[in-house]
Amino acid sequence: MRYGLLFWATLLAFLTDQVSKYLVVHVMRVEQREVIDVLPPLLTFKYGENRGINFGLFQGDGDTGRWILIGISLVICLAVLIWLRRIAPSVWMLLSAGLLIGGALGNVLDRVLYGYVLDFLNMSCCGIHNPYVFNIADIFIFAGAIGLVLLDGKKAS
Repeated sequence: MRYGLLFWATLLAFLTDQVSKYLVVHVMRVEQREVIDVLPPLLTFKYGENRGINFGLFQGDGDTGRWILIGISLVICLAVLIWLRRIAPSVWMLLSAGLLIGGALGNVLDRVLYGYVLDFLNMSCCGIHNPYVFNIADIFIFAGAIGLVLLDGKKAS
């Protein structure tokens, strides 16, 4: 029954990511408008195609790199699931794992459909211009990973 939380968190993260990408990229057409000011300069929408990993690292236009990144993402998702089955995960760990897996699967679907991950969020502040864009899935992956590390339910000795 507790693993139902993992399923629902995964599904919610995946759907939230995919719906946000559809709305911003296909309905709002951020690619054609270049920049959509949401809360400037803190939050703007800018179109991005990420063929690498976070912050555009390991960029590659080749099909081989795309499928390697898809494979790595799926292996990580499977490893998290196997790890959770071997321990007694807390509710917070299940929720965190669901966010991580749902985000990762959202980016995997992008790579399968488009050959790259759709990015559109840009945040800058305090006179510092951030050139990078990311997406909701990236937020879920980061939050899920941090949650798995910090919210394991064990007390520090």
